[in-house]
Amino acid sequence: MIWIGDVLVSPGEGGVYGERMLEGYRVWDPRRSKLAAYYLLGGGLDLAPDMRVLYLGAANGTTASHVADYVDVVYSVEFAPRPVQDLLEIARRRKNIVPIMADANRPDEYAPFMEWVDLIYQDVAQPNQVEIAEKNLIFLKPGGHLILMLKTRSVDVRRDPADVAAGARSELERHLDVVEVRWLEPYHQDHAAIVCTHRG
Repeated sequence: MIWIGDVLVSPGEGGVYGERMLEGYRVWDPRRSKLAAYYLLGGGLDLAPDMRVLYLGAANGTTASHVADYVDVVYSVEFAPRPVQDLLEIARRRKNIVPIMADANRPDEYAPFMEWVDLIYQDVAQPNQVEIAEKNLIFLKPGGHLILMLKTRSVDVRRDPADVAAGARSELERHLDVVEVRWLEPYHQDHAAIVCTHRG
């Protein structure tokens, strides 16, 4: 990752969503991106130039554009038509973003466009977030990583967020080795980044 002092940046062309520039780099705002918050709070899984990434829940492409600044290719899955319009515009300017309008619950819909990936990044605010991750493991290389941005209130608003995270971790451990669970306060309330490695 690239830091200028204590500021996280990425090396691509700016002007994607009105982000600030610093010494020719794009400032990666942790309030706009859960992945940036993960890194600002000490997250240890860095992006690398040779990585292929499957991004589930790419929305309008804000975080995907920063990820694309660091990696080889980002397969960006989004279901909602309005955000997809923004994502298509970003993909027009960044040739290593592959926009896919599909439901992350249905990986069979986009399997023909996919290859093995090194990282699955999931930011889908659905009650079955863990199930969605498990369905998409078919694309993850042995030894590859999953970063699940768990929105605990989307899973069950009545339960304590720590209990929801513990339950999600337990489910993921059936298929993956959990490397870390990192809460994203103060940037994102009741969100936890769960980082896993695929046993293969």
